[in-house]
Amino acid sequence: MLPSQVIYSSSRFVPYIVLFVVSKILRSTGLYLSYGVLKTIHVIEFLFVIKVGTALCMLFLQKPFTGDHQLGKQQWGRVVRHAAINCLISLLWLYGLTQCGPLRAILVFEHSDLVVIAGAGALFTSSGSPAKTRGAVFFIIGIISLLLFDHDDTSHQEHPEGSQHHNGISHLFYHFINWMEIADHKGGVVLLFFTLCLHVGFSTAAKKLSVDVGGAKRLQALSSIVSVLLLSPLVLILIFTQTSSVSQWLPNFAPLFVITVFVFVLNYYVESLCSTKLEQCSLARFGAIASFTSAIVLSYFWRYGYAVVNHETREETLVISPEHMLSGGVIFSTAILLLATFTLSSPHSSSRGTFIGYSAAGLPLYQLHSKALLQKSSESVLKVLRNGLRQIVEDSNSRQIFYFLCINLLFTFVELAYGAWTNSLGLISDGFHMLFDCSALVMGLYAAVMSRWKATKIYSYGYGRVEILSGFINGLFLVVIALFVFIEAWSRLIDPPEIFTERLLPVSIAGLCVNLIGIFAFSHAHGHSHAGGGGGGGGSHSHSSHGHSHACQPSGPNTNMRGVFLHVLADTLGSVGVIISTLLIKHFGWYIADPICSLFIASTIFLSVLPLLKESTLILSLRMPETLERPLAQALDKVLHIGGVLAYSDERFWQHSSDVIAGTIHIQATPDASEQHIRSQALLLLRECGLHNITVQVEKEAYYQHRSGLTGESFQKMFRDAQVMHTLADKQHTIVEMVKDV
Repeated sequence: MLPSQVIYSSSRFVPYIVLFVVSKILRSTGLYLSYGVLKTIHVIEFLFVIKVGTALCMLFLQKPFTGDHQLGKQQWGRVVRHAAINCLISLLWLYGLTQCGPLRAILVFEHSDLVVIAGAGALFTSSGSPAKTRGAVFFIIGIISLLLFDHDDTSHQEHPEGSQHHNGISHLFYHFINWMEIADHKGGVVLLFFTLCLHVGFSTAAKKLSVDVGGAKRLQALSSIVSVLLLSPLVLILIFTQTSSVSQWLPNFAPLFVITVFVFVLNYYVESLCSTKLEQCSLARFGAIASFTSAIVLSYFWRYGYAVVNHETREETLVISPEHMLSGGVIFSTAILLLATFTLSSPHSSSRGTFIGYSAAGLPLYQLHSKALLQKSSESVLKVLRNGLRQIVEDSNSRQIFYFLCINLLFTFVELAYGAWTNSLGLISDGFHMLFDCSALVMGLYAAVMSRWKATKIYSYGYGRVEILSGFINGLFLVVIALFVFIEAWSRLIDPPEIFTERLLPVSIAGLCVNLIGIFAFSHAHGHSHAGGGGGGGGSHSHSSHGHSHACQPSGPNTNMRGVFLHVLADTLGSVGVIISTLLIKHFGWYIADPICSLFIASTIFLSVLPLLKESTLILSLRMPETLERPLAQALDKVLHIGGVLAYSDERFWQHSSDVIAGTIHIQATPDASEQHIRSQALLLLRECGLHNITVQVEKEAYYQHRSGLTGESFQKMFRDAQVMHTLADKQHTIVEMVKDV
């Protein structure tokens, strides 16, 4: 915990926060200036001028060649390597800036090292918490959103930087985006994300070198000076081999000076100062908010004006261009990236606590929150996938779903690829339909795995009911599909449209073969039940006793597997219907066959899914199975005949999942009865009728006196009433037997 949270007031750090936020706003402004200057200056020339300015500033401020710490030959070699890699990363960063503009460059590149390292650690190691993993997923979604949802209207027919400055980076970049068939600004986003990963890894590796050379600031100064020397030959080559596009260098000195100060010098020193006063997580959050907000505000008002020189006539033309403007995809990506930053920069919950004072030895004492003590250890994504695959193949149900899912996905992607190759919209549509069907298999697979998870303190009955919920949702999906097919088929029945049967027959036959595999794999779902074994146990105390029994007797079918089976059955019927209608249309021209087959298929699906919905609804409603009503009544009647039993009350029995039927019952007994004997006999009788998870509570007179304050006379009255009820029950049972004999 920071000293500000223990001793100092939080207002002490407000000036540093304000200074840090202002530096980020100025850095964003400098990046907008850089984008305009880069339209007239080559990237290498621009970086050379910036490095010269940075080297001069740091040479004056740091004086890196003074002091007692002299660098050896090996250390100078490491500094040169550091400067060379830094120049390469800076060139990639600036080139990405020219392609996607300052707004998108800030969203992708302006992230704290802490955020990127935490995200990478959560994905590829076991060092992150589940919250960190969610943050890493959010970060990836934010980057992907810029690629999918950001529709930049900037024209890319002319590439100002690329067309004027033919260099190796330009050729490689345009070759890449042409191969990927993506826009320039999206290629810039990919390049900046790759550069961000390189930059974070480079900064982390450079920390050891900064210690060896006498500090991070001295390393930065020496690296800037060496960078100038490394870039000088490249700049000379450009000067002598290319015609400069800058007509007058003097107007660019002021913007270059501002960029040097705002983007490189001021931002570096402010970050170095604030990192010693504030937490890294606070810096990451304030930096992201300031950078992203200022970039969005500047995008509304900033317009780029630059002079274009006609080398033949030597005339200048001033161009005002609102390039790479704001879009809905950028807004969405900004929100997701901010959420990812806050999640990844949050401290680990196990380290959270409250300062409560000092010990006798003067050490600070903290009280950890209960959430921190109950925090679950996290696992990397690769380990989670490996454990999930192991859990899938351990059970026959999940293994069958997984194998059929793989076959279905393979056929789906083959169909999509063939449809794209032949430009067949029908094949592409059917491929996406099968992809939607795979979602039902994925849900069933997850439910089959999740139902075997062990019970926890929060889910004390385990996760067995997830299978019921999965079957219920799959049933609802099938009802919706059947209704849509029925409505569409009815409209086509009135006015049958013309249907083109090319490629329908081979695709339908291939789909039928795939679905038949699923039919044979899941055919056991209609009548299969689970069986197992268990034991019972219990305990007792002076006034009442409880008994628990866990056994597995044959029970109803698995609703999850039935839902998967019905989905596959629906697809199979659809393939059969398409084959029949295709043959009738192709040979007889009966276009009405298509809606008639569709009506038959929709009706069959709807009628077959009703029992699944009814059964899953009854289980979710905690209803006792109908097949156990009579056996349970007989078992309870036998409980009354156990020696010492007066009566029973609060009997509650319900079906928890497909293979677990639970129940609780209170048994009132005489004072001299044996609690263990009554409990064991009651458990045996209830197990015989098919109950699995049973709690039996035996209650005596002392128990009622303790709980309700009853007197001995009150209990004697209850005892007499119970005996009367017992006698009446015996007489009723005798009359029933006599009637049966007659």
